[in-house]
Amino acid sequence: MPDTAPLAFFLILSGAAVGSFLAAWADRLPRGESIVTTPSSCRGCGMQIAWRDLVPVASWLVLSGRCRRCGEAIPRRLFYAEIIGMGLAILAIWVAATPLEMVLGALWLWCLFGLMLCDLSDFRLPDSLTGLLVVTGAAMSWADSARGLPDALIGAGAGAGAFLALRLAYQLVRRREGLGLGDVKLMAGIGAGLGWAALPMVALVAALGALAVTGALWYRGARASGGTEIPFGAYLAAAAAVIWLWL
Repeated sequence: MPDTAPLAFFLILSGAAVGSFLAAWADRLPRGESIVTTPSSCRGCGMQIAWRDLVPVASWLVLSGRCRRCGEAIPRRLFYAEIIGMGLAILAIWVAATPLEMVLGALWLWCLFGLMLCDLSDFRLPDSLTGLLVVTGAAMSWADSARGLPDALIGAGAGAGAFLALRLAYQLVRRREGLGLGDVKLMAGIGAGLGWAALPMVALVAALGALAVTGALWYRGARASGGTEIPFGAYLAAAAAVIWLWL
C-alpha cells in the first residue's frame, strides 16, 4: 500500500469541516433555512459570522465557545460534531486496505452521521444524503473484490424492499404511518454499503438501541405517553456504522 499519510491527514482535517457542515444542516432543518444560501450568523445578536470564526475546532477553542461580538454561547453540539467528523475519518483510515477504501469509508460514515443528526433534529432524512449514501455504498461494494456491484444492488433492493413492506404493512394494520420513506431510502444505502446479509443484524441492533433508549427515558419520566415519535433512522444509521466496523 502506498504512503497514505497525506491522504489520511487530509481526510481527518476534512472530517472536522464535514462535521461542522452536517451539524449546521441539522440545526437549520427545523426552520427551513438553506445550508447553502443562508450565511452563518449568531443567534444572539444576528451578526454574520466571519470566515475566521468558522474554522472547525480551532475557532471554537479560540473563542471559548462564544460569539466574538455579544458573547452568546455557541452550541456545544457543533463543536462535538466537528470532533466526531474527525473521529469517523480516523475509523475509515484505520480499517481501510486501500486509499480508495479510505475515502469511500469516510464518506459513507459521514453520510450516516449527517442522517442521524437530521433525524434527531427534525425527524427527517434528506434525499440528498440518502442518495449519496446509496451511491457511496455502491462504490464501496465495487471497490471490494470480494463483493462487486451486483451485491450492492441486491443489498439496496433488499433493504429498501423489506422496509417498504414493513411500512405498508404497518399502515394497513394501524391505519397510520409508522415508517417514513426516508427510512426506506436509508436502508437502501445501508444495504448497498454492507450487503443484504448484514441487514438483519443492522435492524436488530437498531431496534435494541431504540428500545433501550426509549425505556431509559420512560423510566426517568422524560417520555410522553402514547404516540411519541422515535427517530428510528438515527438508530439505523448508528447501527450500520457499528456493523460496518465489526465486519
